[in-house]
Amino acid sequence: MDKNLTMDSMKLKIKKGVNKGLTFFGVPANSILVIFGILLLILTFIPLIYILMDCFTVHLMEIGLAGNSVGEFTWYHFYEVFASETAVANFYRPLGNSLAVSVLSCVFAVLFGGTVAYLVTRTNMPFKKFISAVFIFPYIMPQWTLALFWKNFFISTNCTGGYVGELQALTGWASPEWLVYGTFPISLVLGLHYAPFAYILIGGILRNMDANLEEAATILNVPRHKIFTHITIPILKPAILSTILLVFSSAMSSYPVATTLGKPINYQVLATIMYSMLQGGRYSRQAGMGAIISMILILIGVIILIMNTVSTGSRKQYTTVSGKSGQISKQNLGKVGKWIVAAILSIIVVFLCIGPMVSFIFESILPNSGDYSSGFTGRWWISQEVLRNGYRGIFYTPEIWNALGGSILLSLVCSVFAGTFGLLIGYAVSKKRKSRLAQGVNALAFLPYLLPSISLSAIFFMVSANIPWLYAMPFLTCVIVGVVKYIPFASRSSLNAMLQLSNEIEEAALIQNVPWWKRMVRIVFPIQKSSFLSGYLLPFISCMRELSLFVFIAPTGMILTTLMFQLEETGLPALENGANLILVVVILIFNYLINKVTGASLDKGIGG
Repeated sequence: MDKNLTMDSMKLKIKKGVNKGLTFFGVPANSILVIFGILLLILTFIPLIYILMDCFTVHLMEIGLAGNSVGEFTWYHFYEVFASETAVANFYRPLGNSLAVSVLSCVFAVLFGGTVAYLVTRTNMPFKKFISAVFIFPYIMPQWTLALFWKNFFISTNCTGGYVGELQALTGWASPEWLVYGTFPISLVLGLHYAPFAYILIGGILRNMDANLEEAATILNVPRHKIFTHITIPILKPAILSTILLVFSSAMSSYPVATTLGKPINYQVLATIMYSMLQGGRYSRQAGMGAIISMILILIGVIILIMNTVSTGSRKQYTTVSGKSGQISKQNLGKVGKWIVAAILSIIVVFLCIGPMVSFIFESILPNSGDYSSGFTGRWWISQEVLRNGYRGIFYTPEIWNALGGSILLSLVCSVFAGTFGLLIGYAVSKKRKSRLAQGVNALAFLPYLLPSISLSAIFFMVSANIPWLYAMPFLTCVIVGVVKYIPFASRSSLNAMLQLSNEIEEAALIQNVPWWKRMVRIVFPIQKSSFLSGYLLPFISCMRELSLFVFIAPTGMILTTLMFQLEETGLPALENGANLILVVVILIFNYLINKVTGASLDKGIGG
């Protein structure tokens, strides 16, 4: 009898458990959270654990140096990185260079982007809409576009392996080498590339800041410079800190700019030294050392985020929008002064944003790089004969067009998956945002944003090198890496859109027994389609111009960004500049279409 009761009670418990499970998973948001929680854990933490293990284990080409067998535990890599005779050249000097470049990049980005944001939002300067629209071009373009332009314009016969650049050809003045290669140009180019971060973040606060805060100080006869340093700057502190977080982390892991403006003089940063260590994959003698440097880059990014969170989380409240006044006090630059400031800023913006494309056109029609004395030629574009190293003119070089098609295809696939996954995650998190499961999945979805692109590329490269079927399918590996990296963009966009929707909208359809997928397709998505489309389109644009994220895993020629670096290494600057021009034009066309379709724009709400 007791045995039958025990069996019945067990069956009852099992039935209750099954019913609870069915009830839990019967809610679409719960199923989505569980599925993507598991998926994100697999795609983020497992690769991190894998590369961490690589730091402590012997690799194939290290047998006899680090240990006697593959997979054996070793401290060899740590000794080589931190204490060996080559530690200064392979770690400490590149670390110092990376820190110097990152700090200076932050300074340039905040000063330039913040200044433009102030002039656009708080002065009576003309041409605001034009400056605001064009100012974001450097960020839309591939990261090394400005680097290549800088090199084309300033290179001279004073530089290592130099030739007559555009400035020397126009003026006869030969730039010193420090202006073309090294810490200063790398920092300046990265600062200019990320200045739109500062412009958007600082400009948003300046635009919404209550004018009464500054006017009260003016009534008390407080000098203008004290108002700026004691009122305006403290209010801008959250935006400045956020800009520093974004720029510092991005600059620390920048590979293309550092190699374009550093390689000719053997100037190394952590990203370039890590690339050289991991380039041979499973056959590299320095794979373990590269894994350590990759983990250091990740650790630096996490530390910066924690510092930023502590600084902004423990601060007093910065109220910039109140219910008393919505007016914005604009500084009068004077009848003549405002035109002078607008003219100077317009010239700078046009030089930095339009100049690269003009430079690429000229460099692609020169007979030889820097040779302006022989006129121009179209052979680099239209020649059907082999010009050099097996390459014909751009129009007749299938490798360039196949690589461009590969970039577009990879961007489309990554944007579809990242946008869809991000949309579902944002929907589920918004519906269950008070639960620990939703908070955990939301944190997991944001984690890849903190991982430097080149480190993420290295992680999946090391993982795929030990999985033969994945190693044989580089396109699939690139898709996985792209989706993981861009899910944060889509999930945040979707989450913000869903938080704006009242639950009553979906509940009304639920009462009518409308299936979940119909509610999403016919109600939720149409209402917030602009925000949701941004979650698809931002990954597309980002993927099109990306190199660091695919530098290890994309074979040369699979996408246009990797092909361009091969063109540079094989001594074909005209083809490289022409291919870069094609890529920039394609990206700008897609960005224009995106803005027309969705109405979304990076500078919307700030300028004009």
